[in-house]
Parts: sequence; structure tokens; C-alpha cells
Amino acid sequence: MITVQEHLSRIVETVQRLPPIDLDLLDAQGCVLAQDVTSEVALPGFRNSAMDGYAVHASDLLTASLTAPLTLPVVHDIPAGSTQALSLARGQSMRIMTGAPMPEGADAIVPVESTDGGLSTVTVSASVSVGQHVREAGEDVAPGDLIMGNGTRLEPRQIALLAAVGTGEVRVTPKPRVVVISTGDELIEPGTRPGFGQVVDSNGLMLVAAVRALDCVPFRVGCVRDEAQTFRATIQEQLLRADAVITTGGVSMGAYDTVKEVLSRVGTMRFDKVAMQPGMPQGFGVLGEDEIPVFTLPGNPVSAMVSFEVFVAPALRLMAGRSQDETAMVTAVAVDDWTAPAGKVQFARVVLSQAGSGHTVAIAGLQGSHALGSLAGANALAVIPADVTSVRAGDQVRCRPLGPILEAS
Repeated sequence: MITVQEHLSRIVETVQRLPPIDLDLLDAQGCVLAQDVTSEVALPGFRNSAMDGYAVHASDLLTASLTAPLTLPVVHDIPAGSTQALSLARGQSMRIMTGAPMPEGADAIVPVESTDGGLSTVTVSASVSVGQHVREAGEDVAPGDLIMGNGTRLEPRQIALLAAVGTGEVRVTPKPRVVVISTGDELIEPGTRPGFGQVVDSNGLMLVAAVRALDCVPFRVGCVRDEAQTFRATIQEQLLRADAVITTGGVSMGAYDTVKEVLSRVGTMRFDKVAMQPGMPQGFGVLGEDEIPVFTLPGNPVSAMVSFEVFVAPALRLMAGRSQDETAMVTAVAVDDWTAPAGKVQFARVVLSQAGSGHTVAIAGLQGSHALGSLAGANALAVIPADVTSVRAGDQVRCRPLGPILEAS
């Protein structure tokens, strides 16, 4: 039997960041930059108004106030999008819209709220300072600035900046394409009412959803029969479109554990008992000329989901150019008593809540590896070390969040 860390280390030392590709900006959302990006332009690209109002010389309005307003002629209107080069003489004003280019000579904007909104003349009831409500060219980004580094994940905010400096295509690490294969003669398609001895392929949907939630690209291959030739042909075919493959079922010690039977003949695959509960039977290796990582997970649904969170998700993040772990562990105070197996790391399904400045954790319900009800009700995994055999109310427990932390009632 090997430890959780030993199995995880072997996985993360094997997987590689995917080769970069060029994508249009919107297609690259969620991907990680594979190169630095510098700007060839300034942002803003020209001096412009930050307010709807009037472009003025600040020195013309030094004494303007509510009790002693000053009036200036309005000599021009400047809408946003204007490309006309204008110049403002002293003693004059120009009505201007937000984002419109500043006329030469003007050094401040009077907000329309400080005026009577006049069209031919404007009465101003407040003084302004030089530079007030003016956006200077290049104050945000200057030409030659490094605006985004290799390894930056492209979210809407980053895409906006790249678009603003004229970038239409970026070199990124693509999102891993992940094939999920469910095996078992007992499996039937979701949406079908199971009969005696039949089981809906909930694992396949669960793992596809988990891959999608990780912002990778899933492909589901469901209900593959427990027959060696069928499984062998299926996985060989799926390697053509996969950056990674996840199988569920058929890796334990049973007489019909086809996944283990077929893949154990491949020298790059290794099957181990991992000192964890749930999820002890695990397999990992690479297949094909492109050395596609293959994760063989147990068939019990809770075991499969825990295995995904602990082993598969870190690997897929690394393949996508992201950090191995993106969610910090949380220390919480247990409100329940429960037991843990000796010599194994327990991943208990729990409800993690915010309680004032701290956190509490309660057992989510039935802890069997088949218990989807308690899995669905959990929002965290409590990670109990292998040398701990019991948790008591009041103990501090380290938790791996699976979703939003609840507010304690």
C-alpha cells in the first residue's frame, strides 16, 4: 500500500503542461497565457474627458462659486468618437462628452452638474483645478509596458485589456480535452429508470461535470461493457482526441474488473492500493505515442469523486498551465464525533460553515463510498491524517472546500 502523497507525486511528476496554441481572444477565455504580452499602444490613446461637461482653462474659473458664478461662451460641441483636432482659446469653453478627445489648450473639465447646461453660453458655479476630470494619454498603459505575463489566466478583465491594446489573438496553453469512460455491464444511460441489477451511469455525468467545472473540455463515453476487447478498442479510439483519459470502475480485485485486466498489461500503467478512505484502488499511467495520462478511478461514486478532487484535478490544472491547487485549505472546529480508519487518510464528506471569524464543520451524513445523498449535501472534504482514528467535537480539522462556504445559522 502506498500513501496519498506518493500517488499524487507520481502523477504530478508525470503530467506536462500542454503545448501552446494561438486562439482568438474569446476562444482563449479561461486559458493561461503561454507568453508575455507587451503593449504597442498607449491607454488612453489620447487625452480625453472623464465626465460629461465643459472643457475649459482652469485659470478662467478661479473665482467661480455658487454665489458668484462665471459665464463663458460655448464655441463647440465635442461628442465621443470625434476625430476633429480642436483648440480652445482662453475665455472660451467647449461642451464635451465622456471619452471625447480634449481640445488643445484645455486643461480641465467642469462637470455638467456644476453648470446650467447651457448650449451657447454656460454659467459655471464652481472653480476647477488643472487636470480635473481629464484622462491623460498613456496614464493607464504606456507603449512597451508588460501588460500581462506568461501564466496569467484569461478572465473577462484580462480579455478587455488585451482587446483595448489591439490584440486579437493570443498564444495560450489550451484547456485539456478529457475523455471520461464509464465501464460496467450493470450501467444504463441517464434518464432511464433502472431495473433490478441495473445502475444509472451517474459517475460518467458526475466526472464530466467535474471536468467542466474545472474549465477543461470533457467528452463522455458511457456504459462500456465489461469485456476486454470492447474496452481495449474503446480506449485506443478515444486516445485520438484526448489530452487525458479518466475511467471509472473495473480497477479493484473483482473477477470482472476489465480496466485493470487490460491496462495492467501495459508497462506504463501502475495499479496500487492507496492508503485512503474512500478510494483505495487507484491506477495511473500513460498510453500511446503521445503518452496520454490515464487515471483509473474506483466505481463507487463517492470514491470516484474524491479521487478526482485529490488526484485528477491537480494534474489537469498543471496540464492547463495553472497552479496545482487553487483553493486554500480551511481549518474548522468539528461539531460532531466520528471515527477514522487506522493507517489511512480519511476524506470525510462534511458541511463547512463560517462562524464569526472562524469555521465549523459537521459530518454530512452517511459516509459509505456509495452514498450520493451525503456527497451532494457536502461542500467540503475533511482531511483526517492516517494516524488519527477519531474526531471529537471541538477538534480542529483541515478541510478542502468543494464549493461556497455556508453561513452558520
